[in-house]
Amino acid sequence: MRILIAAAGSRGDIAPYTGLGAELGRAGHEVAIAATDAFAPLIRGAGLEFRSLPAETRGRGAVTNKRELMRRAAEFMTDLGQGFADAAADGADLLLLSATTAPLGWHITEATGTPSLGVYLQPTAPTGDFPPVVTGARSLGRVGNRAAGHFSLRMADRISEQAVTDLRRRLHLPPASASSTRRLQEQANWPILHGFSTALVPRPDDWRSGLEVVGTWWPHVDAGARLPDLVEDFLQAGPRPVFIGFGSMASGHGERLSEIAVRALRRAGLRGILQSGSAELAADADDVLTVGGLPHSLLFPRMAAVVHHAGAGTTAAALRAAVPAVTVPVTADQPFWAGRLAAIGAAADPVPFRSLSAERLADALVRVIKEPTYGQAAEAAAKHLAAEDGAGRVIAVVERMSGQ
Repeated sequence: MRILIAAAGSRGDIAPYTGLGAELGRAGHEVAIAATDAFAPLIRGAGLEFRSLPAETRGRGAVTNKRELMRRAAEFMTDLGQGFADAAADGADLLLLSATTAPLGWHITEATGTPSLGVYLQPTAPTGDFPPVVTGARSLGRVGNRAAGHFSLRMADRISEQAVTDLRRRLHLPPASASSTRRLQEQANWPILHGFSTALVPRPDDWRSGLEVVGTWWPHVDAGARLPDLVEDFLQAGPRPVFIGFGSMASGHGERLSEIAVRALRRAGLRGILQSGSAELAADADDVLTVGGLPHSLLFPRMAAVVHHAGAGTTAAALRAAVPAVTVPVTADQPFWAGRLAAIGAAADPVPFRSLSAERLADALVRVIKEPTYGQAAEAAAKHLAAEDGAGRVIAVVERMSGQ
């Protein structure tokens, strides 16, 4: 079967699909991933076909208010819709759609008859169990959480409305609104498989049929991959260090964050590895090493603790390594995942990005490293994750859909 996975966003929104795609390939399917050009090496490095989606190029200045953010998001979706149509025109027997691309992919399915399946990295369906992931971690109560969840979906419909209109016109489909299309998918119990662990988010009992939590999809890493000699030498030169990184977040804050990181490590009496990332963290000394992009699956098991922004993928990687965490959420779904980690006891209470200081970071690090309950909670979650087979669950659904 020819499978097209369509995803958009930062590296954390793309990398899990390289592992899922590689597993589908090993199961005998031909897999392509449609993403922006920046991720072509990542996708091809996993042995998968790459199809290009347009990058967000308009209005790259600072966002000053929510209205401007909504406008830019709508522009991005409109561009993405046209690029998605081009990528899908190269052919596929099945579309696997991320939460971002699903509102566009449904119309490709309608126009071409190509079946589709949701493969989401975040829970988006309303539930009383927790508020929408984009609003943070504070519960509004069961009724409030569900109401906020429905409101969040309506806002997403507004963002994709023009994109849907333009895409349907291009595909020669009759007019239909983004909201009406979403409701039709919900009424049909359109299947969505969620690629995160039930250790963090058990499946809500009030979700509709067709929504499942299957386990994490891990980014592809070559079987022979090893840490660089420089990193190995640092690891062997002393006690386990602490990892500090913010992934694709915190651009422009590198100098401040680097200073805070080094001061916190020394205040806590710890060694550290800083991952430069978009923030461009940088500090090198006998007790601190700066690295570029390294597989978390190789690095995190060697750490005493992990300081991170609480992106979904990094959150899962720290748990998989059975390592306690200190989270510094920046935006979007990160406060949600930071709250989930703290709720299961595998991380200290989140430290908000705006109020991060060397003192707060040092105190949190000492706590999660010295108090055994954090490590024990992380180890319990790691065992839970190891028993899940997220990619295998997707393969089983795909093969049922294909009649194999």
